[in-house]
This record gives sequence, C-alpha cells and structure tokens, in this order.
Amino acid sequence: MKQQWCIPPKASAAFVCAMEDILEVYKRPYNPDKPLVCMDETTKQLTRETRRAVSAEPGKPARFDYEYERNGVSNVFMFYEPFGGKRNVSVTDHRRKSDWAFQIKELLDHHYPTVEKVVLVMDNLNTHSGASLYETFPPQEARRLLERLEIHYTPKHGSWLNIAEIELRVLSGQCLNRRIPDKQTLIQEITHWQNDRNTLEAKVDWRFSTDDARIKLKRLYPTLLA
Repeated sequence: MKQQWCIPPKASAAFVCAMEDILEVYKRPYNPDKPLVCMDETTKQLTRETRRAVSAEPGKPARFDYEYERNGVSNVFMFYEPFGGKRNVSVTDHRRKSDWAFQIKELLDHHYPTVEKVVLVMDNLNTHSGASLYETFPPQEARRLLERLEIHYTPKHGSWLNIAEIELRVLSGQCLNRRIPDKQTLIQEITHWQNDRNTLEAKVDWRFSTDDARIKLKRLYPTLLA
C-alpha cells in the first residue's frame, strides 16, 4: 500500500531530528530480543441495521437500507511488529491514559514476556507517555514496564512515519469498511482478521531512508548560515 505523506509546509529542526531518529530505527537489523513494535490507534463507529438486509441472489448483490442506528464508538489499539510480521489488535471502550497503560502491560507481559526490550514507535499523543503508567500502576510496576521499553516518538505532522498507520489502513480496508453493530462483533471480526494476517506473516517493505529524506525532503531541513 502506498503511503500518503502529510508534511507541514515549514518544518523545524525538531521535526527533522525526530524524523531521522525514526528512519535510523527502521534501518536496524532485525533483533528478536529487541523487536521493533509500532503502535497506533483509531476509532470505529458502531452502527446497527434498522431494517433486515435483502440477501444476495444470483446476479444481485446483498442490499442494505441507507438508514442505520448509532450504537456507540469503540477504540482500536494496533501494535504491529512490521519486520516480524506479527500484530496484536485490541478493542476498548475509551482511549484514556489507563487504557494505553494496560495495553502496554499486556504487550510486555503477555506478547513479549521474555525479550530484553521492546523498541516502541508511536505518536506523541498526551496519553502515550511514561506518566500514564505512573498514574495507572504503583511506581515499582510503572518503572519495571518503562525499563523494558525503548520509546521513539514520531514528530507532529509526521504520523506517516509510523508503520502501524499503514497496517491500520489495511485493517480499515479489509475489515472495518462496513457496518458493525456492536463491540463484541467488532472484536470477533478483528480477531479473525488479525489471525489471518499473522498466519500470513504479512510484513512491510519499508524503503524510505535518511539519505532519501535529505534529498526528497530537502526543503524541510534548516538552512545553515555561513
């Protein structure tokens, strides 16, 4: 899938610094003891049908009424290991600091319990910080979790650098692009999708490098004065 860039017209040195940091992380050789995991999240509006759908017939697709009933919104967390071909997707009712904190605990203690560290790439949303761990868990537990993370933040307006955003678009296109009536159905559909993708070990062939950025995005770099 071709990535769509959203780049500010004028970037700061901080943007360039964070961008190159992410690109250098992506260049590292694959290390199963320090797996790279990209994290992102999105929301899904749940909608119920108000009338029974007309089943498909030979030569005719299934038909649905344009009316629907809103049934709340669920949050979807995506943790994606792009070079290992593994993803873990969870559905929550909210996107609070505690929701993110419990997702991190699940990631480390259940999905990667024996690795030395998880190299975590994510955006700098205010809930995505070590402070959320300290607000959710006792200090000893928060510190234990933080010490098993190596965090790299994408810059503001640089979410396209997060490979998890690509995988979320795959999820949206293959699974979420239709009416889903309730949270339980959403969980079931995402679980089936996740298991199929993990069985295929679907990976990302990321080719954009620091050298590419310095050529193609030269205008974003600060001008050095003699």
